[in-house]
Amino acid sequence: MSTFVHLIADYGPADPAFSEVVHRLTAADPTMTVQSTEVKPFSTVATGFWIAQLGVHNPTFDDLLLYSNTAPRTTESTPERADTGGALCYLELDNGVPVVAVDAGYNLSFIADHATTFREIELPADTGQFRSRDVFPRRVAEIANGNHSSLGAERSLDDVPAPPESVVCHVDGYGNVKTSIRHSAFTPESDTVTVELNGESCEAVVRDAVSNVPEGSLAIVPGSAGGDDPYQELFLRGGSAASTFGTPGPGDALSIRAEQA
Repeated sequence: MSTFVHLIADYGPADPAFSEVVHRLTAADPTMTVQSTEVKPFSTVATGFWIAQLGVHNPTFDDLLLYSNTAPRTTESTPERADTGGALCYLELDNGVPVVAVDAGYNLSFIADHATTFREIELPADTGQFRSRDVFPRRVAEIANGNHSSLGAERSLDDVPAPPESVVCHVDGYGNVKTSIRHSAFTPESDTVTVELNGESCEAVVRDAVSNVPEGSLAIVPGSAGGDDPYQELFLRGGSAASTFGTPGPGDALSIRAEQA
């Protein structure tokens, strides 16, 4: 039985939608504890990044369930076919953590390699306009309490897109820019590189830890996310790397090239 639900959603800063969903989850199971993490609106990159960070790269515990509701409705709505968004799905990771998330964009990309189960969750025929509030919480509470009767057709993990190779995934409160570049894949030919991001081009030093970055220097270092093979991070000692690049957001592409000798 899973009674600690970590909600990852893009409702917006201090949006009461978080409160409504927490109320619905608690109404369905008064013993449930809910923790919320907010991501940028419509950002499936940030959502997928945090599902993986919390579900794969952080310690797990017996009653944990990850629930994500970032569901950009990208298909054009018409009177004949109202766009209801992506399917709500159930995944189980190889460490036993259950995940309930909308299959949209990159939401599932960062955990696909760790999933052992991938099934669609059956919903009422008419979910209404506010399915994230009126329908999803009931299904989450059922699954959290071991009721899997709503699990439907198997889905193929082959259909889940790979994580984007060189984009911003998250900007933290200190202005550090977490990227999707794995440390193992980062092989610069010099210890000084040029980073192009958000219309800005800046020189950065390559270091193996933030402790080796001089005061006032912009650096690219192995970051705090990604587990044993961390993601590279843009870090400015004594300042904000994000501000240096005009405050980029999740999904923004970056390029890194070695400085010519």
